[in-house]
Amino acid sequence: MHKHYNGLKTAALFGGIWALLLGVGALVGNGRFIWLFALFGLATTAYTYWNSAKLSIRAMKAQPVTPQEQPAMYRIVEELSQKANKPMPQLYVSPTMAPNAFATGRNPENAAVCCTQGILELLDERELRGVLGHELMHVYNRDILTGSIAGAIAGVISSVAQMALFFGGSSEDRPNPIALIAMALLAPFAAMIIQMAISRTREYDADEDGASLTGDPLALASALRKLERGTQQAPLRPTPQLENQAHMMIANPFRAGDVKKFFSTHPPMDERVARLEQMAYGHRLG
Repeated sequence: MHKHYNGLKTAALFGGIWALLLGVGALVGNGRFIWLFALFGLATTAYTYWNSAKLSIRAMKAQPVTPQEQPAMYRIVEELSQKANKPMPQLYVSPTMAPNAFATGRNPENAAVCCTQGILELLDERELRGVLGHELMHVYNRDILTGSIAGAIAGVISSVAQMALFFGGSSEDRPNPIALIAMALLAPFAAMIIQMAISRTREYDADEDGASLTGDPLALASALRKLERGTQQAPLRPTPQLENQAHMMIANPFRAGDVKKFFSTHPPMDERVARLEQMAYGHRLG
């Protein structure tokens, strides 16, 4: 059990997003068509999950690298994969100077870890080891599946909410039009908030599990401090493709002044650093 009970939080949040989906779907034709939206959501999830690595790598224009091209990256990932007794993922480097990293892929046997050129130049080897440990735990914890499901359900809720405006039932039992409009606006917003909360709990878990894998929480804490500064000095330009991939990155890739920061899928860096420092000092005192 994780110290902060993030697994239980994720389960509770998934319960909330499914309840929201069923509640909204019940308003569409008195719930007669909810199974169609559920099937659509499953299909969307399956496609995104199965092709997650290809879509993410393409969005970042990343290229595979060899041990000769990135010896430190290869050495670290090989060591940590062996320590975790898990398959070694494929390694990629994105040419962007915006410092970041992410993991993707449908399972540990078909996974990829990508670092940007910016993060490779920003971090020292110890800090890079902390980041790569974090990314490997996203793969081993199957967070790509979790994120795909949450994103797909949130998308279905938005679709169902819009459909409810037009197919809210017969004239006799159709809900109040004002209520329907409010639901069409608020349900997608609520789904987005739950989706972001799920993403944040997975980031906390990856921090904690990655630090346990490397045995060096302070290395990841130091890396996160540098990444907070680095992503603000060299942010990515928001595009539809990158916005869909941003939740997978170890740090929010967009500028802090952007409105999207208020709806960030990433926990505050100072809180992540504080948890890692607590973990390190707790172990030392123990």
